[in-house]
Amino acid sequence: MRMGHWCRNAYERYLSWRYGTIDPSAPLGRRGEQAAARALRRRGWKILAHGESDRLGELDLIALDRRTLVFVEVKTLASRRPGHPAERVDADKQRRITQAALRYLRRHRLLEQRARFDVVAIWWPDPTPQPQRLEHYENAFEAQGDGQWFC
Repeated sequence: MRMGHWCRNAYERYLSWRYGTIDPSAPLGRRGEQAAARALRRRGWKILAHGESDRLGELDLIALDRRTLVFVEVKTLASRRPGHPAERVDADKQRRITQAALRYLRRHRLLEQRARFDVVAIWWPDPTPQPQRLEHYENAFEAQGDGQWFC
């Protein structure tokens, strides 16, 4: 049985996500998420989800670092753009990530689970196949807004 074109592309995208390869044809932000997931897997983390979204927001990566659930925001910039990618995770973005994380925890009945927020900053000189620099900030910010919780 032959695999159709659409099915083959979906399977290749799954393999690239599962095993950490980076799809060179993906948009810059998606390639950044793939590179971040690969870096976290190499540290022994388990990636639970990527691009988890609902009608109100999206969580880039959800990972497990030992017994801590980690919501990872990935910011990728072409290296020619000025500034630091992590600077783009401002207070408003932190509030939206907090709300999305809280909805995720409620939906999966994980409100008692220890959790934190990390940021991965990536500089990627387009069109190179690999990022130039990747920085991981553990516990980058505390829960913001009405959805605060204590871990």
